[in-house]
Amino acid sequence: MPAHPSSRMPSYLRKLGDASGPMPLETVADLRNYLATVPDPRARRGIRHPWTALLTAAAAAVLAGAASITAIGEWVADAPQRVLALLGFRPDPLTGLIRPPHATTIRLVPAAADGDALDRAIGHFLQERKTPASGRKIIAVDGKTLRGSRTAKRPAVALIAARTHSGQVLTQRQIDGKSNEIPAFAPLLDSIDLTGAVITADALHTQHDHATYLHKRGAHYLAVVKRNHPALHESVRCLPWRDVRLDHYERGRTHHRDEIRRLKTATFAHLDYPHAHQARHVVRWRRDLGTGKLTIERIYLVTSLPPSTATGSELATWIRGHWRIENQLHHARDRTFHEDASKTRTRRLPRVMAGLRNLAIGIHRQDGHTNIAAALRHTARDHLRPLTALGLA
Repeated sequence: MPAHPSSRMPSYLRKLGDASGPMPLETVADLRNYLATVPDPRARRGIRHPWTALLTAAAAAVLAGAASITAIGEWVADAPQRVLALLGFRPDPLTGLIRPPHATTIRLVPAAADGDALDRAIGHFLQERKTPASGRKIIAVDGKTLRGSRTAKRPAVALIAARTHSGQVLTQRQIDGKSNEIPAFAPLLDSIDLTGAVITADALHTQHDHATYLHKRGAHYLAVVKRNHPALHESVRCLPWRDVRLDHYERGRTHHRDEIRRLKTATFAHLDYPHAHQARHVVRWRRDLGTGKLTIERIYLVTSLPPSTATGSELATWIRGHWRIENQLHHARDRTFHEDASKTRTRRLPRVMAGLRNLAIGIHRQDGHTNIAAALRHTARDHLRPLTALGLA
């Protein structure tokens, strides 16, 4: 009588479901449950590997530092049997062994993924993985162009993302190649609960329609005003700032330069911008410690926050936090994952890889890592480490 299939399965595979005890807090969320919502575009015939397993394997590899689709294939090819089983790959019914997917499969299958659905899954996973700190939610909106994705017939892929000031990407959306970030602003934020949140963005998004949209969603804005809105800029610039008391003063040293920041707030009865209650005037003095060169920058902002709802120190932190998180995320993707140098152009793969990099950076930030490159090296030394971080082990 032939042996039952389970008796031919290696013992370590049979023991996978025997784990007991509470899961660590950071692994309560299982990435596979979220990736299961990403539609599988493949035809039923000839499928050898589960769709969710392929996406999960790619995510684990990027979390371990894989900067290219080739590196993802190499990580999966080197993965032990136990890791492949945890990722969701199926063992051969005759031998009980799991054959990793071919490098071609690794390259072509993720390229067919729906980028919007993948980014939603990643955003929901990151939100469930770690409960956000109590207090007001501050969300930054900004865009990035994947320079290496440009071809002779197609412009470079441009993305717009919404992320917390702690570095967690909540959602991301691809920008229409014939448009810019402005029409993508509202669709990007539609999937996020904005009640009570403060949205920060650069001057491109200081638009009347955006302010009205955020008000309807129960959110506030902190909008930069530049000369691309001449009438509004002139109105804010000409307020009697010399007579306004100082709200916040800060002095520090960073990046080989001394900095002084001063912030003033003016409340007004009417300004030609929807739901605006206050204007901000920020002055930054910067002195380069090497050359002694002094630069002075003046920034004007408007906000829908009513007076006394935020201190000068909080406002200064939010303003500075928007630029800092933009630099941190883009720096990590460009310098650590070499995103701008990547020549990945296959179908939707540039977009998918950008989403997976956001996932990796978000997880490492949540786990308290400030040096992403060091976190990737640490994770890469053990195939089980990325699985633990993703809630698989």
